[in-house]
Amino acid sequence: MIKNKKLCLIDNQDAVFGNLAYDLASLIDDVRLKTSKRLKQGIFEEYIKTNKNMHIENFKNDFEILSVLRNLKIIGIFTRLSIRDKKHNYLKFIPYAWKLIEQRTEKNKKFIELKTILDKYFPPKKRNKYEN
Repeated sequence: MIKNKKLCLIDNQDAVFGNLAYDLASLIDDVRLKTSKRLKQGIFEEYIKTNKNMHIENFKNDFEILSVLRNLKIIGIFTRLSIRDKKHNYLKFIPYAWKLIEQRTEKNKKFIELKTILDKYFPPKKRNKYEN
């Protein structure tokens, strides 16, 4: 951001060099904002159009992996915030995080082993424990 002809950072908490797909996964699969599959796909496709030099299949694979990892991390962090810090309001986001994980893993064969493990230790009844 430029302010008074100076370069400024708005929020540098998560400012790191990493895979480009992470920021897009964070935006599209944010657990705090429920959006339709159609909107998610539209944003993804628009991003692809503006980045013509990328290998689309590799990027899509990275996007799905990073979305799943991010949402698994969110489930852990939000659970910890509830248990340790008594911030129980975060629990309401956990069922949607599971739904996002399910959506991203359902068609990608690279997730078969992960899905087996998740289904064994976190069956749907447990995943929806905090659903309203």
